[in-house]
Amino acid sequence: MNRTANEDTIAAIATPLGEGGIGIVRLSGPDSIEIAQSVFVSARGKDLRSSPGRVFYGEIHDESGPVDEVLVHVMRAPHTYTCEDVVEINCHGGVVPLQTVLELLLAKGARLAQPGEFTKRAFLNGRIDLVQAEAVLDRIQARTGAALRAAASASHGVLSKAIYAFRDTLADALARIESAIDFPDEDLPELVDEALRARLAATLASMQELLATAKAGRLYREGASIAIAGRPNVGKSSLFNALLRDARAIVTAHPGTTRDLLEEVITLNGIPARLSDTAGLRATDDEVERLGIETARRALSTADVVIFLLDAAVEPTRDDETLAEEVLALGVPTVLAFNKIDVNPSPAAPFWATRFNAVAEVSAKTGQGLHVLEDTLHRLLLGEALAFSPSQGMITRVHQRDSLRRAIESLERLLANYNASPEFLSIDLRDALDALGEITGDTTPEDILDRIFSSFCIGK
Repeated sequence: MNRTANEDTIAAIATPLGEGGIGIVRLSGPDSIEIAQSVFVSARGKDLRSSPGRVFYGEIHDESGPVDEVLVHVMRAPHTYTCEDVVEINCHGGVVPLQTVLELLLAKGARLAQPGEFTKRAFLNGRIDLVQAEAVLDRIQARTGAALRAAASASHGVLSKAIYAFRDTLADALARIESAIDFPDEDLPELVDEALRARLAATLASMQELLATAKAGRLYREGASIAIAGRPNVGKSSLFNALLRDARAIVTAHPGTTRDLLEEVITLNGIPARLSDTAGLRATDDEVERLGIETARRALSTADVVIFLLDAAVEPTRDDETLAEEVLALGVPTVLAFNKIDVNPSPAAPFWATRFNAVAEVSAKTGQGLHVLEDTLHRLLLGEALAFSPSQGMITRVHQRDSLRRAIESLERLLANYNASPEFLSIDLRDALDALGEITGDTTPEDILDRIFSSFCIGK
């Protein structure tokens, strides 16, 4: 890609600060090897600049003498992460050794790297595209194995290949349309014909299928929010603990025990989910409990899925029905769950149960039905995206979704007006190509690039 030439050399600590066996300080740029040599003393008298080896043992020195015992990895352009000369200094993993080595490199002419600048240079130098660059951060931040597989898929170019295939088809169509514009009177075969329309329609269908993966991609990367609702003492905290497989919430026989919002993260078939145990919904004069109920209502309104809990051991009450109406009015996908089926294995569903998206029966005490409830939650979260695998190419970010959506809208406009003048068709095709290019980074505005890479850690 080579948007710009990097004439300076950057340095940063590439491992988390703290105490550990090893820490790494990374250099990238034209003077990386020279700067590293200026502070490195090889145990065997080797010179980093001229020795053919790639790993060197020795010490980092300042003007007073040895600072730390290190291994130095020398990687020469263009076969490196950034396509530049890269040096990684493996120090002892403490805050002081790493910071001291970094400050020595900065004093010798390196510049402190900006957040994500190493990966940004890999992108700018054409080694990876923007999708692959963002997948680097997704790998670092992955909270489940499924999220890691999705990031690995993007890193290997699965999504990029799909986008480039769309662009190739559209670019070929644009070439044909522009030829029809430039040579209207030439004796040429019909360029803008039904065969071209069919290819564009097939590409549109494939783009729409890819857009449908956006919900799954977001959930695997960002996670979901699940809230448990119901009147006091139906077993919300017990179910919360059961889903966590841990005694996190206090459980008593007294109504109103939960007065604040309790949250923990669980994994639902590869999706990280923030599970919320809310205060029991009821009218109360207790100020603390009332504030907890207000917090619960806010959590319910922003959840991706709600579990509305009933006590299977007793008949549903008028209060249950009123609360069910309130929860259903939120428009959030909701599971009606009966707890305590260890007491009553066959609870009678009220007439309003059919208004919920799904019904489940569980025992928070024995664990019966928990896996079925978890599968139900997973199905409601993904919806139509349930068929998509994390290992296939999928849209994972908002800007990718919006760019693909605009490309689809442009192509839909073109096909709806296919018999219009070729000049108008070319406008829609160019808009679609530009929108797709924003996903891979070919046409992404600089301010968007800066915002994307600024979310990375400094050493990556």
